[in-house]
Amino acid sequence: MDFLLISLRPYLRLCSVLVLLSCLSFKGWAVPWFPFGPNGGDARTFASDPHDHDHLYLGTDNGWIYDSHNGGQSWKRLARINHRADLVLDNIIVDPVDSKHVVVGGWVLGQSGGGLFVSHDGGLTWKGDPDLNGQSIRALSSAPSDPKIMVAGTLQGVFRSTDNGVHWTLISPAGSTEIHEVESIAIDPVDPTTIYAGTWHLPWKTTDGGEHWSNIKQGLIDDSDVFSIIVDPKQPKVVYASACSGIYKSENGGERFSKVQGIPSAARRTRVLTQDPKHLSTVYAGTTEGLFRTDDAGSYWMRTTSSGVIVNDVYVDPANSRRVLLATDRGGVLASTDGGSTFSASNSGFSSRQVTAFTQDLRHPSDLYIGVVNDKEWGGAFISHDGGLSWMQRAQGLEGRDVFSLAQADNGTIVAGTEKGLFWYDQDEQLWKRTGNIGAVAMPAQRPVHRGATQASRHRPEAPVKSARQIEGSVLAIAPVGDQLYAVTSQGVYVSENPAALWAAVPGLSAAPWQFVASSRGVTMLASLGSIALSVDGGRTWRPVSLPANLSQVSAIAVDDQGELWVGGRQGVFLSTDKGASWTTLKDLYVSDVNGIYFDSRNQRVLVTANASTTMAFAVRLPNKTVNYWDTGWHLRFVRPVGDYLVGATLFDGIVLQPRMVQSKEVASH
Repeated sequence: MDFLLISLRPYLRLCSVLVLLSCLSFKGWAVPWFPFGPNGGDARTFASDPHDHDHLYLGTDNGWIYDSHNGGQSWKRLARINHRADLVLDNIIVDPVDSKHVVVGGWVLGQSGGGLFVSHDGGLTWKGDPDLNGQSIRALSSAPSDPKIMVAGTLQGVFRSTDNGVHWTLISPAGSTEIHEVESIAIDPVDPTTIYAGTWHLPWKTTDGGEHWSNIKQGLIDDSDVFSIIVDPKQPKVVYASACSGIYKSENGGERFSKVQGIPSAARRTRVLTQDPKHLSTVYAGTTEGLFRTDDAGSYWMRTTSSGVIVNDVYVDPANSRRVLLATDRGGVLASTDGGSTFSASNSGFSSRQVTAFTQDLRHPSDLYIGVVNDKEWGGAFISHDGGLSWMQRAQGLEGRDVFSLAQADNGTIVAGTEKGLFWYDQDEQLWKRTGNIGAVAMPAQRPVHRGATQASRHRPEAPVKSARQIEGSVLAIAPVGDQLYAVTSQGVYVSENPAALWAAVPGLSAAPWQFVASSRGVTMLASLGSIALSVDGGRTWRPVSLPANLSQVSAIAVDDQGELWVGGRQGVFLSTDKGASWTTLKDLYVSDVNGIYFDSRNQRVLVTANASTTMAFAVRLPNKTVNYWDTGWHLRFVRPVGDYLVGATLFDGIVLQPRMVQSKEVASH
């Protein structure tokens, strides 16, 4: 077992937190920064070790393979297949003869790419199969009677291997206009030459290893996408098929199917069927509206989860069929110990989250807030009370909204910008409450130049007058500007001194679709993808600023406490020391496709991250502009300081933490 002792000391309450990290050394991929959740997200498929029913593998939609050695109670990252974050891993085979031999099929969302990948060390390292290189692998199965025979379904057709996956041959007609876009595969438990293939437009069958194929569509609604096919291991003539039009059952080897009744039409997009290996009359149907179960071979079905659960795979423990696991969208892994009647989350160690927003409670520096997207009721907002080591969902009141932005107001209020409107967090009730009522307010002659000014020094606006309108659009960015809070929305830019109450439109701005805001010591910059506006008087007046000549599009901005302007985009980072009159680049800041720039005032540095072009995080030290950098091991959206370490938001893997204070590499910029 590998251990790493790290020291985390962010401000007051984290001054002596010591954390022992175990089982975080990924032998297949060096990861200097360590993942800490939030747990959950999209899980795709399971596979079990035939020699150890507690050893499970889990596939994801971002290229990661996880495994568990306690039946799915906790998970550990093994490796990211070929270091790719775009692979959807829906199929895993564990060799019943040699459990270290694992085969995985992957495909790419929205593209025709993918491939077959093989490991001979239990999933730690992987190698692509040359015969299926670039193939979009949608289905993969091994023959129960001869595990050396494997069959793969791809967008191109059906491929078979008879030598344990070493070589593959196309066994469906080349260039077929019918047998392509193969989504599901099943092999007869006795005769490995009998193969079922479900396509995006009805199922097919061969009884001679692919020499001849017949369309088995009797009883199926035309043009049904066949997601799953299973063959009863004791009665091979009994075949179940699931499709976008419902669940079907055949008792004559697919010659004719009958539609199963009892599942609501809204839930008939059934992604997976699984039989209980000990009680074959019990079949689970994972649908886009929950899990259904039949205990009488399909005569009667009952839903055992809420309709909001999207099920991608079902695993039934062969040693204890009361234990059932679900791989779900957004909810990660759900576990049942009562045969699928009730479920609870089982995501310890598994994180597949898209973190898009971050803020720190400056009054309680160990309290961090993050926002995520695409997880609906499973996501929203999370809070950590220990500097990012553990996370709890705090999304009540958000009603499944994505969180695009977070900030803390001068009065301590935490505010979240969502896909539809603004919310503030009531810490006593642990509940998000709607805000964004629009008022009219006169701007003062001069705004305070920095946060933390005394009450006597603040120039407050006139009392706002409430209107009947509310901010309803997407809130793309929120930032403190003096003792106020700015919110950049799809409806315009708004300002508030008491964000739980009223907001007012910022006057003097053009109608550009603003997306970014940054401010320091009275200098405030707003940016859209193609324009910049600047205020040097606390937001009273605004003037346009020309973009850097070589910058095609703005993707990030910052303002440091010297009033210098920082802008990033595909062409790199640009700096203006004269309020936008001219722009320059930093010679030693070698970065492109920038997605995050942040001014860290406490440490007097500007933090920079980029998209998937690099796993580096950069820090430009002020005022001499020396450049530090870290290879984080992750593709990041942004980094933020927490005490004397950094927290990073990955593209798809949640939050990662800098493991210890290390001397980063440094170069001098000229």
